[in-house]
Amino acid sequence: MRSTFAGLNTMVRGIYSNQLSLDTTGHNITNASTEGYSRQSVNLAATRGQQVSSIYGQVLVGTGVDSTSIERARNVYADKQYWSETAQQQYYKTQQTNYDKVEAIFNDSGNTGIKNAVTEFYNAWNDLSTSASTASNRTAVIEKGNVLADRIKTASQQLQEQINSQYDDMSLSVTQINNYTDQLVKLNQNIMTTEATGASANDLRDQRDLIVDNLSKYMNLNVYEDDKGMYSIVSNGITMVNGINKLTLEMSEPQANEKYGINDYTINIKESGIAYLPTNGSLKAQMDTIAEDKGYLDDMSNIAGFMLTTFNTMHQQGAGIDGTDSSLGIYYTDGSGKKYKDKDLTTEYTGPSYGENFWGDNNTLYTWDAENSCIKATKVEKLKHGTDFTETKNADGTVTRTPKVTLSGTGTSSTLDGINIINALTVNTAISSTGGQNIIAARTLSVEQGTEKTGKLAGYKPAVNGSGDGTNATNLSTLINMDQDNVTSTANVVYSDGTASFMDTTTAADKITATLKNNMVSRSLDKDSVNAYYSAMVAKLGSDSESLDDKADAQDKLILQITNWRSSTSGVDWNEELSNMIMFQKGYSACSRCLTTMDEMLDKLINSTGMVGR
Repeated sequence: MRSTFAGLNTMVRGIYSNQLSLDTTGHNITNASTEGYSRQSVNLAATRGQQVSSIYGQVLVGTGVDSTSIERARNVYADKQYWSETAQQQYYKTQQTNYDKVEAIFNDSGNTGIKNAVTEFYNAWNDLSTSASTASNRTAVIEKGNVLADRIKTASQQLQEQINSQYDDMSLSVTQINNYTDQLVKLNQNIMTTEATGASANDLRDQRDLIVDNLSKYMNLNVYEDDKGMYSIVSNGITMVNGINKLTLEMSEPQANEKYGINDYTINIKESGIAYLPTNGSLKAQMDTIAEDKGYLDDMSNIAGFMLTTFNTMHQQGAGIDGTDSSLGIYYTDGSGKKYKDKDLTTEYTGPSYGENFWGDNNTLYTWDAENSCIKATKVEKLKHGTDFTETKNADGTVTRTPKVTLSGTGTSSTLDGINIINALTVNTAISSTGGQNIIAARTLSVEQGTEKTGKLAGYKPAVNGSGDGTNATNLSTLINMDQDNVTSTANVVYSDGTASFMDTTTAADKITATLKNNMVSRSLDKDSVNAYYSAMVAKLGSDSESLDDKADAQDKLILQITNWRSSTSGVDWNEELSNMIMFQKGYSACSRCLTTMDEMLDKLINSTGMVGR
């Protein structure tokens, strides 16, 4: 037989269950704007019925309701998809930021970029070719050369700063990753302890999933949950978090990189000392952008290398307007800017200059090593300048005589690469000093037949064209705007060190083609002109940036879809929660009203019946 007060207990259970559901609804509403919060709900179940005898046998009478658990709404498949795609999104965003900064470095929209400096340098040589003896034109060449070198160096310094900034960001990322893994370990432990009694640590789980959300921005990761409710975080095959254990990332000691003039760093796992290489996320993007920025530094180095090698070689073919043309002959230089007729450097040379560098050190011979992408710089203590010519018989029986400049001497060699090439790009101090503009080799050498005092024709010998000749200035300007197959040579330059023969043309009309040797073929820009090489570099930068923007936009849309997918499950809907609130409020009121009714019935039964015997 059922207890007299069984109905009261049924209503109390209903009151408690509706009150718990109402409290949970309030918890949802107050956390609607909490980042990472998952909507919670109370799972209710009917309590075990009580057997009561009836005319047809035993029947089960309900005893009310009870709560079995409070669970959070979470879609684990949406979470895994979000973590995977967030890493890709952050990879694109980090690269976008770097592209924006690099594009600002190579911004040619105004008159302050490298493109403008190249154009002005070309115009200065072009003007000099038409009026080679004008001092103002020669000075303009020097000034525009200094501007070009300065802008290449400025862009390179900004790239170095950008690389250093990326390393700083990488260090901050490593610190943040370690903070997140520390928090994950603590939350794993708290969740395991809390849920050991059978409860569900919903809010702690939300906090943990939010940390994983943030961690996925930095690296690619996979998440696994064990039977104790603890997460294991695996990235690129390395278990970063395993329950209550974790690995620590750290930046290596700085490694001097002389090629780029910076300090390089690697990310290592502190406990094992092995390198950590993520495959996605902002950390991977930072590594990739550093390598990409080094590529732009290499481009600046190649342009500077072209000036120090190919451009210098062409300049060495011509002659300046200093000295007396009739005194053309062998001379020696010691790097001081002075010229001497003898090796002992005692008798001053009074003829015109030739075989001189426009860029770099006056007594250094620069050659391009294509195999190692560097410059071999040979510093000669006493550099000998000489002239000669070659003879070639033509098909019609005529003879073509081509002048040849020879530079020789012994010295010490060193290797220049990367930022060291860029730093070496300065206008020759002999040219930039007072009166040095006359050394600029705008005119060319020729081969002329001499005459004796009697008027009889004598032998052939190299000579200098008139002071107004600007042929070599034209040749130098073509190096800036025309590719290798369109550049013509007017003379030979031979470095007599036993191995280096830098030009091997036979006639003044020969094009410099791939059959030529060493410096004029082994060029840092391959066959491109300076203008074409730089324009191609900037065009590729713009194309890569635009392509990345498209990828980033598509990835943002994908993340939005996944976020909406997650929110449809775990997000708090105000309309739904308010409807639930009204429903649970009505349920609470109904149970209370029913309890009151039962109480009145029992009061009547106890206090108003049983009058017999009084």
